[in-house]
Amino acid sequence: MAESQDVNLLRRRGRRRLVGAIALVLLAAIVLPMVFDPEPNSSAPPISVRIPGEDEAGFSPKAAPNTAPPATPKAALKPAPAPPKAEEKPLLAVPAAAPKAAEKPLPATASEQFVVPVAALASPAKVRELVGKLKAARLPYYTEPVATATGPVTRIRAGPFTTRDAAEQAQRQLQRLGLKPGNVLAKS
Repeated sequence: MAESQDVNLLRRRGRRRLVGAIALVLLAAIVLPMVFDPEPNSSAPPISVRIPGEDEAGFSPKAAPNTAPPATPKAALKPAPAPPKAEEKPLLAVPAAAPKAAEKPLPATASEQFVVPVAALASPAKVRELVGKLKAARLPYYTEPVATATGPVTRIRAGPFTTRDAAEQAQRQLQRLGLKPGNVLAKS
C-alpha cells in the first residue's frame, strides 16, 4: 500500500508540474510578442533618414540668408563685438569716426593679409587701456571676443597688413611700446 500512495503522490506532482509548464508556455506565447513588437504603437509620424551612398555628391550646405547691413570700411576691419549679456557691459565700444589712412580697406587684389597678435585679455579695463595705446601709436588693430575654458577673453591683433614686411615693422613698433607681441601670422 505504501507503494501505491507514493505512485499517486508522484502522479499528482507530475500533473501539477505539467499544468504549470503549460501555463508558462501560454503566458510566454501571449506576452513575448507584445514585448518584442517591431512596430511601436505611437501616433508620431515616422522619421525617414537617408544616408547618401559613396557615389553621390558630397555634402553642400545651403548658404544662410545675409540679413546684415552692407559693410562699411570700418566694419570690414573691426568685426562687431558679440552682444553683451544682461549683466555684462560691452568690452569695447568702437566710435563711429571717419576711417583713418591706416584703416582704409585693403585692395581686392591682395591675396594674403598678415596680423600680429598683441594680447588676449579678460579685463575690459585692460582692453580699453591697450586699445588706447594702439590708437595713440596709430597702429591698425581689431578685437575678437573668444570663449576659453577659463572664461571669455578679448583677443587684440594689430593689422591686417598687406605685406609681411609691414606686419614685421608693426611688430617692432609694438615692442618699442613695451608690449610683447607674438609672431607675424597670415590672417585666416
